[in-house]
Amino acid sequence: MQRRDFLKATTTAIAGATLAPRILAGNPPLPAGSKSDGRLVLPITRNWRYNKSFVEGGHRREFDDSAFERVVIPHTNARLPWHSFDDKSYEFVSLYRRRFKLPTEAKGNHVFVDFEGVMTASTVWINGVRLGEYKGGYTPFSFDLTPHLDFDGENVLAVDVDSRERPDIPPFGFQIDYLTFGGIYREVSLRIVPGTFIENIFAKPKDVLTPHPSLDVDCFLMPLEASQEPLTLEVDLRDGDRVIANGSLPISPSDAATEPVAHSVHLDKLGAIKLWDLASPNLYSVHVRLLRGTQLVDSDTRTVGFREAQFTDHGFELNGKVIKLRGLDRHQTFPFAGQAMPGRVQRRDADILRRKLKCNIVRTSHYPQSRHFLDACDEFGLLVLEEIPGWQHIGDEPWKLISIDNVSRMIRRDWNHPSVILWGVRINESLDDHGFYTRTNALAHRLDPTRQTGGIRYFQESEFLEDVFTMNDFGFPLKPPNHPRYLNTEFVGHTYPTKTIDQVERLTEHTLRHARIHDQLASNPQYAGGIGWCAFDYNTHADFGSGERICYHGVTDIFREPKPAAGFYKSQCDPAEEVALEPAFHWARGDESIGFSKAVVCSNCDHLKFYIADKLVAEVDPDTKTFAHLRYAPFVADLSRAVNHWGDLRIDGFLQGKQVISKTLSGRGVDQKFVLLPDDTKLNADGADTTRVVLRVTDEFGAIRPFANDAIKLELDGPAEIIGDNPFALIGGTGAIWIRAKEQPGTVKLTATHPQLGKQQVQFELTAVSPERA
Repeated sequence: MQRRDFLKATTTAIAGATLAPRILAGNPPLPAGSKSDGRLVLPITRNWRYNKSFVEGGHRREFDDSAFERVVIPHTNARLPWHSFDDKSYEFVSLYRRRFKLPTEAKGNHVFVDFEGVMTASTVWINGVRLGEYKGGYTPFSFDLTPHLDFDGENVLAVDVDSRERPDIPPFGFQIDYLTFGGIYREVSLRIVPGTFIENIFAKPKDVLTPHPSLDVDCFLMPLEASQEPLTLEVDLRDGDRVIANGSLPISPSDAATEPVAHSVHLDKLGAIKLWDLASPNLYSVHVRLLRGTQLVDSDTRTVGFREAQFTDHGFELNGKVIKLRGLDRHQTFPFAGQAMPGRVQRRDADILRRKLKCNIVRTSHYPQSRHFLDACDEFGLLVLEEIPGWQHIGDEPWKLISIDNVSRMIRRDWNHPSVILWGVRINESLDDHGFYTRTNALAHRLDPTRQTGGIRYFQESEFLEDVFTMNDFGFPLKPPNHPRYLNTEFVGHTYPTKTIDQVERLTEHTLRHARIHDQLASNPQYAGGIGWCAFDYNTHADFGSGERICYHGVTDIFREPKPAAGFYKSQCDPAEEVALEPAFHWARGDESIGFSKAVVCSNCDHLKFYIADKLVAEVDPDTKTFAHLRYAPFVADLSRAVNHWGDLRIDGFLQGKQVISKTLSGRGVDQKFVLLPDDTKLNADGADTTRVVLRVTDEFGAIRPFANDAIKLELDGPAEIIGDNPFALIGGTGAIWIRAKEQPGTVKLTATHPQLGKQQVQFELTAVSPERA
């Protein structure tokens, strides 16, 4: 089966699934059973049946699947330990089945099934009829079910999910430094639409920095059936419920087509538009209606933001202001569940990056990531570099055609996100390929003329075809920029892997390495900034990492618990946002080779005082000699003699002579407290909603005890399950499990027992949700 030709400008045929895959790119699912007047979007995430292997006859409608496991999407094909497992444990072909009946209003309409992400290849069947195979685990796809449906009776959707690392599908074909896991790990829905429907919407703000901003709204109509009557497009721009501007456009009758047709509606006289920026990420909504006379045929909505973002020869500008980019790369994988985490957990990562680590940019390394994550980036003011799937390897021409199609699916899905400022259209760290990358770059520019392109490479001699030279540079000092628009996209990472249980010297040096890089980036305006490798430790293959299927490259561990290097990123925010005081060490006299010497503290204060056993032993200002270009340089205090008078360490932080923060680290060397820290205590009883619970052992002042490794016994009472080890052995004094709601409302109580420090409990309330309509 061949994909349609998406790159007509270069007459490139693109291999893949069917007409339908392009449709999902413009249609994010709506809430359960929602009616968007003219269309009906029905989530089908519950009531799936799953089997770990192929079963003869398993695609037939009459097949008895009662012995299959009942699962809820997102679903991983294999629950795994958080480390030291074999990736072959999830590399197999499995079978998913879902029975459904259509509501009466589906008659006379077209029905599509929309998959947001299935790893790695999906062969889809409806009522025993094979619809085709989609190759790719990170991009959305759809199939038209209409000709094969029973509109009055039961239907069966079946999916063969091939989670093997197939060399015909990006990113595979050679080595890759991450794991992809398996399963239907993103949401699935049925979309019921009329014969002519709104296939996609692209809202393009214009002249946003002038007194007269405007908005061009490209509405893509899909005429599956011939239209005998004229239609009308109506477009509203809204701030909440208030309509700011509207416009309309007549649509002439047309024949049926296999490609969507773009119609542009221009909105002006918008008034005083509030810009989307880092501090105030203001969002608006665009509402599009398709009318036949006064009758509503179809409607759809998108969220947009008004901002001007561009890379120039003096850095990155947002709304006319130069901003030094400071961020981290993110893998979307999690312990135990692989990639199969729902919206709440995806959004939490954006919260950690923006609000905890104070980053202003994230790179979706090395693939398009969850829509929930990108929605949160829009809402939180976190900029995004989004890139296509891949890692160093370029395959044959059919492989390249899939990759080119990934460019289209990524952009058409995400082109309305104001947070996305750069499209990554090159396979990460691959060699040059002029013909291939000419095509990916041209396609990106044709689809989205409002954004620049980049392509992540590791050598400066690389052919520069994109708009921004995006460079992985793991050396120090960094190479000087060799192009006017230059962004560093990886550094530190594998050159200095660091665990939470490492000796204090390594933890401190890990922190300083990130600080040194950002200091150099701040020294030259032609560096647009830097995105460090990486945010979170992640699972990898046996030929990478530290020998247990983990790369310890993150500034946090795999559970999202901070290492000292995370404190550097946090310290770079304005103290008006949050005062930061983050020691790059744990307080122990003899964990360094010859005893504790220099205390490195990352802070946005302007003066620190150090006390041991309540005795003032040092006063220091930021180390601007070593870090001359950072806005908030780390502090370095020589305590080598002061530690002879041992006791608790207290650090007081000052701004303009006023104490604004204080932090104390115990000198007793005793595990004092055991705490549970849930991210949320209210969940939806939909079988998928999930939240993290952090387990920590601390001193009496709340500082993590990094060598606590106790086994924590967990008990759960109520309609939920634990995702994680039980008992859970702490690593670095901390760790986390996740609580996943079942489908019954009620109260859930988690009891965690530490062998010496006793029990802690946390309670969750699970709220009933409406049953799925299909």
